[in-house]
Order: sequence, then structure tokens, then C-alpha cells
Amino acid sequence: MHSEFVKIIGLMSGTSLDGLDIVCVKFDKKDVKNFKIMHSETIEYSVDWVAKLREGIHKNSQELRVLDAEYAELLSEKISNFITRYGISEIDFIASHGHTILHAPNEGYTLQIGSGEVISKITGQKVISDFRTQDVLFGGQGAPLVPVGDAFLFCQYDACLNLGGFANVSYKKGAKRIAFDICPVNIVLNHYIGKEGFKYDDKGEMASLGEVHKELLNGLNEFEFYHKEHPKSLGLEWVQERVFPAIDSYGLSTQDVLRTFVEHIAIQIANSLSGQKEVLVTGGGVFNLFLMKRISFLSSVKITIPSDEIVNYKEALIFAFLGLLRSDNQVNCLSSVTGACKDHSSGRISIP
Repeated sequence: MHSEFVKIIGLMSGTSLDGLDIVCVKFDKKDVKNFKIMHSETIEYSVDWVAKLREGIHKNSQELRVLDAEYAELLSEKISNFITRYGISEIDFIASHGHTILHAPNEGYTLQIGSGEVISKITGQKVISDFRTQDVLFGGQGAPLVPVGDAFLFCQYDACLNLGGFANVSYKKGAKRIAFDICPVNIVLNHYIGKEGFKYDDKGEMASLGEVHKELLNGLNEFEFYHKEHPKSLGLEWVQERVFPAIDSYGLSTQDVLRTFVEHIAIQIANSLSGQKEVLVTGGGVFNLFLMKRISFLSSVKITIPSDEIVNYKEALIFAFLGLLRSDNQVNCLSSVTGACKDHSSGRISIP
């Protein structure tokens, strides 16, 4: 590594399948809040890859091993193209979250595909990956991991809220950082708007035309997960087993489904932000203006939305930072957040 600065490529792929986020970020090791996103890009998945990633949950162990390697080859290609396109030189390493296929920490497993060993071999770069598995082995949820970055890079805010496939929040409680998944967001909204031939509900306009179905809303709000104490996290399995069947049982129009689920999201987020003052909000859900309007209406917090670059690439940025902590053998998983038996430094290091 360079003595004062470190240059890292960070990758993040979220459960909403809206694409692969790649950043090249430069950190000042003497003051990590002094960082600069030098280049950033979201690369859409092909139709075939969306299908592969969406159906990965149904594959057997051998099929998942094949998918793990194939996805790593795809990531390697995208990384190499990114490096060439922006003329990037002298990176210290690549930090890759991979793509979550399975996440059931209470049953003792989580799986993010995209083999670091394969990426390292193809790109010729040091790679840090597989950030969640060790935490689950230590009895934790393996999620959320972003709060470590919140604590170091965005400590001026009372809380940090991310609206991606799922909503999650982190904030300081006493001397400890806590965080947890709140509820599904884009993983549900995009699923139903997709039935109308759209990738997402632009600005929340279709949701704004619907009506709240009170019985469905009450049913959603009564899910056991929302009454559990942190640490807690959500995965695609829970959405497929609980949320989709509950919504589909009513046979509602897409407009009414979206309107009802937006209200559900806003209620759960408002509940989770109780007692907070200024909240930094990032993730694709920020661009759903109707959702943001409902969150603002139901909560009493001051909402701060940063630059589009931070909104879109905060998670890729933070996984680059988690890689930096792992590279220096510093804590990047907090037991107060995940419920693991101890704080630890997580991530598999692969050397070409």
C-alpha cells in the first residue's frame, strides 16, 4: 500500500438487481473521512443475468458452485473494462461484496457469489471478498455491514438510512453503533411494477395513483419481524415466503399494491427513526419522490439527501472501506450491529 493514500475498486450488487455498482475511491489513511470517489458507474445486468441471479435461490450446491465461478468471470470482465475505460492505474486492491443468493443467518448460512479467488486470478489484483460468512459463523446476522462505514465516514449525522432492495438504518445508541434491516423496499416495488413492463416506478408516480388497501396494510405491519428487537436482517427468502403471498392473496391492481406497500415502508421507517434528528438518506429509493414524501410526512426527522454520487454509490464506497479495514486487520464487523459473539475483521483475501 501507499504510505498515506490507498486506491481501491469497490463493487456492490444489491438484491433489487438494478445493476452492478463500481467505484474507484481514494482514501487518506490518516483521515478516512477525506475520501474521493474518482470514478463511478452502474452497469446493468443483461436479461439472462437478471434471471440467473433471481433464480439462484433455487439451485443446488453444485449449480451454485458453477454460478459462483461464472459470476466471478462476469465481475472480472466488468472490472477490467472499468479500469481500461477510466485509465485507472496502481490500485491497491479490489473489494467485492458479490451478489447475495442465500441469506438465512438464523439457520447458520449466507452466500454471496462471485469468487474472490477467480477474480484475483483473472484480473491479477489482490481481492477482498466474502465479508459476511465469518460473522454468521460467529453467531451474527452477517448484516448489515455498512454501519461501520457510517460510523467512520458519515459520523456527522444522527442516523444513516439506506433505501435499496431493503431499507436499513444505523445510528449510535449510547456508546455503541446499532443497525438493522427495517423492511423490503425496491425488491417488492420493482417486482410489481415489472408486471406492467417497467423496471421501476419512476418518481413513485404509479403508486401515487393508487389507494391504500387497509386490510393488506394492517397485515403487512403485523409481520413478526417488525416486532423483533435488533439485531435482525432480511433476505429474499422471507419476501418470497411471506410478503408476495400476502400481497397476491388480495388480487389488487398494481397501482393499489404499490400505494399500499409505499405506505407500509413509510410507516416502518418512521417507527425506526423515532428519536432521531438529522438522517442521511441514500439508495435508489431516494428517487421515489412519492415514497420520500410519505416518509417525511410520517416522521419528524430532518432528511438530508447528499450528492447523487453518494446516493447511488454509498454501499460500493463503504465496501471499499471495509476492504481497507480488513487489509489492515482492523475491525469491520460490529457485534452490537450483527449480534456476533465479538467484533472482528471479516473478509477473504485472495492474492493472484
